[in-house]
Amino acid sequence: MNPNVLLLQGPIGPFFSRFSDELSSRGFNVWKVNLNAGDRHFYSQPQAVDYTGTLQDWDTYLERLIINKDIGRMYLFGDCRAYHREARKIAKRRGIRLFVFEEGYIRPNYITLEEHGVNGHSPMLQQTLDLTDLPAVSEEEMLADENSLPTKTFFRSASYAMTYYIKCRLQRKHFPNYQHHRTLRVFSEGARWIRSGFRKWWFQRTEKNVLKNVVKEYEDNYFVCPLQVHCDMQVVVHSKFNSIEHFIGDVLNSFARHAAPNKAIVFKHHPMDRAYKDYSILFENLIGELGLQGRVFYVHDVCLPTLLKHAEGTVLINSTVGMSSLFHGTPVKTLGKAIYNLPGLTAQRSLESFWGRPGVVNRSLFASFRQYLVENNQLNGSFVAQLTENSATGVTWSAELAEEHRYIEDRVDPVAHPALRVVGGLDVDGGVGVEVEDKKAA
Repeated sequence: MNPNVLLLQGPIGPFFSRFSDELSSRGFNVWKVNLNAGDRHFYSQPQAVDYTGTLQDWDTYLERLIINKDIGRMYLFGDCRAYHREARKIAKRRGIRLFVFEEGYIRPNYITLEEHGVNGHSPMLQQTLDLTDLPAVSEEEMLADENSLPTKTFFRSASYAMTYYIKCRLQRKHFPNYQHHRTLRVFSEGARWIRSGFRKWWFQRTEKNVLKNVVKEYEDNYFVCPLQVHCDMQVVVHSKFNSIEHFIGDVLNSFARHAAPNKAIVFKHHPMDRAYKDYSILFENLIGELGLQGRVFYVHDVCLPTLLKHAEGTVLINSTVGMSSLFHGTPVKTLGKAIYNLPGLTAQRSLESFWGRPGVVNRSLFASFRQYLVENNQLNGSFVAQLTENSATGVTWSAELAEEHRYIEDRVDPVAHPALRVVGGLDVDGGVGVEVEDKKAA
């Protein structure tokens, strides 16, 4: 087994620095690439290098680094970022194991760690998972010994984000070619977090009675439609929609044509998108055009579990709210690629049919599927808060995942690292090209 590990970009905050400690305690030798000053600020471990080149030269640099350091596995956060898309290609080409972190498939107390890719790139979508073959799990067993996320993490997340963007701004000359996956303007980002905090306070007050009124008038006769972040790559890459506006328009058009007149629909704004988007005018226009007055509700900070428990069904792209909906016994229709979109678990009929026949949730199958995720790609933890003192990251690992991410000298990894030798031009910090020769071919 190869002990050398490379970390690429992680979530905003110190999680990857703590994760490096955890890997080191498990016998790995950890390296890290910082792509910007924010990455560097939150990573306090040794053996870190700064990449200051262009995105066009990134694949050459990364492959050179992997060869020089004899890397056997890589860890990164989010597999759709431009730098990480190249990393996935290189890992596949060189036979390196690639592990991807992402927000949890199960919310709010889990994070995802999956080999090869997550969401639309998950290996679970490339194979047919027979839910009936999974061990039966009771609902009590499903929730046993689960550490819960603290209720107040907004200000910590805001602090991490603002610090990250400030560092990127102040030290941008050191990383002149870095291309972020979203806007990287420190003052506008800081203002947005302040705006988000104000809007959170405002909506909690102005929408205080909205949910109660919806449930009173439409209980078991309304559908929930959770909106995803406007720049969510899972929407652009793993669905037919090119924007959230596109999704809203399609869903409302279908609802107007095919839902019974006594039905309502509730669109819930994503909490991380408060400061970036406001779809109020769009909804006003569509409601007027489609004649849906009194049947469409656009909310922000209402209690999601309560909203789901009293709903007839949930319509979404591929949001993890789908898992929450199934947990609360509310049928789900997905309109994009989602790991939980499986026969027997979610509605496989068309959206037009779903409005009239949403079906029921098979709770026993869901419990088995959820437990399968916990054992294979979910970590009970958080990128923002440490939920336990038993590990450097504050994460609780399943026995299967703990074993997979521990260095064992005599163990052979499933994917073999190619036998290579350096033949020249491989200065990691330089800009020269790569020359590699396969020993078998030599």
